[in-house]
Amino acid sequence: MEHVSKEEWDACATAGGEVNPFLLHDFLHALEASGSAVKEEGWLPQHVLVRRGDSGELLGCCPMYLKGHSYGEYVFDSSWANAYHRMMGQNYYPKLLVGVPFTPVPGQRLLVKAGPHADAVRGALADTLKQVADQFGVSSLHINFATQEEWGELGAKHGYLQRTGLQYHCSFDDAGDERSFLMSLRQSKRKSIRQERKKAAQEGLRFLRLTGADIQPRHWDAFHRFYLNTTDRKWGSAYLTRDFFSQLGERMGYRVLLVLAETADGAAGHGRPIAGALNLIGSHALFGRNWGCLLGDRIPNLHFELCYYQACGGGGPGVALEFAIERGLQRVEAGAQGEHKLQRGYVPSLTHSLHYLPDPGFAGVVDRYLQQERAEMEYTLRMLRCEASPYKQA
Repeated sequence: MEHVSKEEWDACATAGGEVNPFLLHDFLHALEASGSAVKEEGWLPQHVLVRRGDSGELLGCCPMYLKGHSYGEYVFDSSWANAYHRMMGQNYYPKLLVGVPFTPVPGQRLLVKAGPHADAVRGALADTLKQVADQFGVSSLHINFATQEEWGELGAKHGYLQRTGLQYHCSFDDAGDERSFLMSLRQSKRKSIRQERKKAAQEGLRFLRLTGADIQPRHWDAFHRFYLNTTDRKWGSAYLTRDFFSQLGERMGYRVLLVLAETADGAAGHGRPIAGALNLIGSHALFGRNWGCLLGDRIPNLHFELCYYQACGGGGPGVALEFAIERGLQRVEAGAQGEHKLQRGYVPSLTHSLHYLPDPGFAGVVDRYLQQERAEMEYTLRMLRCEASPYKQA
């Protein structure tokens, strides 16, 4: 990313008027400069640029990596790797990935500058990605967490295989305050949320919501400890380095919301931090990313308080408006997986990915699998929205 100017890249990344912080130059550069998404970790940057032949103006781009594994992607293809080895007698890796490392957040993947050339550049990018995969001789090319529009266009016009998944998002629509949001929920869900928040409040903790210059190095030190503790307990490896969090704060702290829980044995902001949740702020949404706690699950509902309620709301009458509603954001996206989010105001939404497999025989096998998987995802989506929706109007 250091070889592309921030201004050029961001002109393409924000061309649609919506700012997705994970697609900005600062975020992608921080991943590389901090040693988080680099060749040594199995992420070799291979970003694609489209420039005008006469002036060199950047017209389009996409973040792409040559990968030696499938970690940190959240669109799981390990079964594909096994099948490829059995069918083809060859290694599945390396492969090409278009997406944002360690970030299961949907957004534009073919970033095109606004103008009369936009459709032509988008089509050129879609075709060029397949040509690069052929030239590299890789097993596959994947475009993860694309928009629904890209999914439809690249599938219909450019022959990419289409895949869907599920995430849980909390949308506010026209809710002007937290009470309005709460009243849109079923009575049982409102009661459950209030009880969970009451139990968290009884622990005697203070909750801090920090953005921009309010986030000090000691806060990042604490959050990194939380992050490592969670990865050690659940996943076994930490993708993000301590330097990444420093660079994130320095480069785009104004787009960071860091929620911390601390003990009440000192002045506000100087107690002992015991848990935290990292969010990034977009123009239309708040994105929950990482969470960690030094005490594991010993404090009931602390995870829900920091990751969901402090981010999107869910208190009761008299509770201050929470962050996303205060900012007038349209939704909160709380990351991958988790049916437990349903009862807390989050509803399922389809995610979309695209795949190019150069070998026609292997592509045919995967395509048949994806057809069945898409039908299952559609059925699950309908059932969850109708039968398990937390809202009165399902």
